[in-house]
Amino acid sequence: MQRALPTRSNGIRASRDACARATLAALAWVASTAHASPTAPLNYFLHAAGPAAAPTMRLGWALTAIAVCVTLIVAGLLIGAIARKRPAAPSDSLDAEAGGMRWIYVGTGVSSIVLFAMLVYVLVTLESVASPAAHPQLTITVTAYDWWWKVDYADDPDPARNFSTANEIHIPVGEPVKVQLKSADVVHAFWVPQLAGKTQTIPGQTNEQWIQADHAGVYRGQCSQFCGAQHAHMAFEVVAQNAADFNAWRDAQGRPAAPVSDRGDPALAAGRHLFAERCAGCHMIRGTDAAGLQAPDLTHLGSRRTIAAGALTNTPDHLLDWIQHAQRIKPEALMPNIALTTDDAAALSAYLATLR
Repeated sequence: MQRALPTRSNGIRASRDACARATLAALAWVASTAHASPTAPLNYFLHAAGPAAAPTMRLGWALTAIAVCVTLIVAGLLIGAIARKRPAAPSDSLDAEAGGMRWIYVGTGVSSIVLFAMLVYVLVTLESVASPAAHPQLTITVTAYDWWWKVDYADDPDPARNFSTANEIHIPVGEPVKVQLKSADVVHAFWVPQLAGKTQTIPGQTNEQWIQADHAGVYRGQCSQFCGAQHAHMAFEVVAQNAADFNAWRDAQGRPAAPVSDRGDPALAAGRHLFAERCAGCHMIRGTDAAGLQAPDLTHLGSRRTIAAGALTNTPDHLLDWIQHAQRIKPEALMPNIALTTDDAAALSAYLATLR
């Protein structure tokens, strides 16, 4: 039996139906994502939780809507041009050419007006997020390393409330916070999508940004400038707390490590000695002889939610796994694998558990 060949009109109809299905699927995905949880992977940037992020989020949706409209208009015109019959006579061809030029004039005019309006909108948005409405009472310094974040709280007149931590930023709710950004090695980018836009950290230069959270919660941050092998594993968290909780956290973080008596506990004594011998060259524990400056301060390690710049949750098992297999978890990181016997692992884990 002879197979029927597809006609030109059938092909156009199939293309039009495929385009419509793709458009509906894309719109359905956007709608479902917009109502998803803000903490869900890959869509937390679609939600704003502070005045530094809300204007840019609205700008992003406006630009997305314009891009979708342009795509649909161009697709419709292309389909219409394909479906339209070619003129049979030369005079018809001239009339068609004149009609086509009118479309170009109209399209150019409309596009110019829309683009100018969006330029004005972009400039207004940039101005609105350039500085906070109130003067920030808290200033922190964030230094990017390959591949983790050092966070310095050093703006308090009381030295006991100044300290360094890593990969976890605490801020009071409802207050703007000034963030000074530095880099210790290469160009990185500091980005907390729900709280503010991106700002680069550049070696030898200090950039500034401000963030503010309207509600208590945990907001994920990420390096958004490709910076090497573990760029994707260079995350951090911003923890927004009410004023009382934030002040309590800052007071606790400013204290040195609690004195630990290892009398009668050989494992604890062995763990302390092992840390001093094999870890203190890079890590600091305030209140002890460990004074390393090349890696995160571990004075209150147990208070953090994650380790390895968000690569692992902070549990005893994950901590030992990171110590012994850092190069498997984050290849090319400066943290080396540290070989431990079963007894050494138990002793080191016992000592690190005291750092709260």
